Amino acid sequence: MGNDILLSVEDISKTYQLGTFGAGSLRREWQDWIDRRLGKRRQADAKQELQALKDICFQITRGEAVGIIGSNGSGKSTLLKIISRIIRPSTGRVRGRGTISSLLEVGTGFHHELSGRENIYISGYTLGMNKAEIRRKFDEIVAFSGVERFLDTPVKRYSSGMYVRLAFAVSAHLEPDILIVDEVLAVGDAEFQKKCMGKMETGSRKEGRTILFVSHHLQAVEQLCSRAIWLEKGKLMYDGESRDVVRTYMADTQQRISEKEWNDPEKAPGNERIRLRKIKATPADGSRLITVHTPIRLEAEFLVYEQKGTLNINLTLETPDGQCLFSNGTPSAKALPSLQTMEAIVPGKLLNNRTYWLTLTVMKDHREVVHSFVRCLPVDVEDDRGEMDYLGDWPGMIRPAIDAQLYIKDLL
Repeated sequence: MGNDILLSVEDISKTYQLGTFGAGSLRREWQDWIDRRLGKRRQADAKQELQALKDICFQITRGEAVGIIGSNGSGKSTLLKIISRIIRPSTGRVRGRGTISSLLEVGTGFHHELSGRENIYISGYTLGMNKAEIRRKFDEIVAFSGVERFLDTPVKRYSSGMYVRLAFAVSAHLEPDILIVDEVLAVGDAEFQKKCMGKMETGSRKEGRTILFVSHHLQAVEQLCSRAIWLEKGKLMYDGESRDVVRTYMADTQQRISEKEWNDPEKAPGNERIRLRKIKATPADGSRLITVHTPIRLEAEFLVYEQKGTLNINLTLETPDGQCLFSNGTPSAKALPSLQTMEAIVPGKLLNNRTYWLTLTVMKDHREVVHSFVRCLPVDVEDDRGEMDYLGDWPGMIRPAIDAQLYIKDLL
């Protein structure tokens, strides 16, 4: 490895054996072990294997902050465990230089019956600090956590926010060459999140610490990391500048989620009077992603078999827990055997960053329900806060752009 390369992941693959282990006899167990060592696999064994990672290669240099993103089951946790030496890869190797600390769970080493003071020492030991190091950093840890008044109180009496603040404060003061962080920055209130991000950025950019950061909070990845790696189904899809990787990942995910099509009318949802052929949600302004700023175009195609009267479509957008945001309808059109299309535009700067569900109800003559396509499409709206420091949850079912101004007048 070059002088600046601290971590080198070389052709890493990991295969898990599914099902029960055991052949029923010592002789068969012994033969299976030899076969695996020689690279032989029975056909039945191959069907019971899960390929968690396949041929992963990358290098990380000193002082880099690298984000790892991907959907659930993409292999992120498996990769972290291999780099942390918790599990071994099936093939390939990891070469590292310097000390590695893994922060895979906030609160490692905490005991509920002990005080905050005692838990600082216990957690510090567990995470790899010695007694002298903990003493030297003790006041700084306490100040960072903001729980000075409750330091000698058992942590079982802490609120969840206090517990997390103290736990992360201990973890944030580790000083390894390589720090592996898994989903721990989205904790606490806005002020504490800003402190956490600042601490991580200081460690990477000013102290030369290398950070490997795994999170589903994509904006935090963009803010903290200059580089990102996208894993999907155990394969490395994209390694590059964090903003490019995040945008490509979001566009791919949204495309797969926000469009459905049925080419076989018999399998399409509906009944003998109407079938849903296609439905999708796309950005109406030509951008690649649906964000909180983006107008959304909703499109649907229907195979109509009804021959009398008129039809119109009612659109309902709901939150995941079933609360209706709005319901609106199209003008009526003549009912006749045909392919009919619907298009609607949801204005930008209205929805919050979350997943909404679209329901389409086909009405005949404004009084009879022909069919209701209940929650037929999820509409996933991504966040975009620009340079805003706050990365916590934004309250509210919607997030309209309100023209609010702050004026400062000089005091006489």
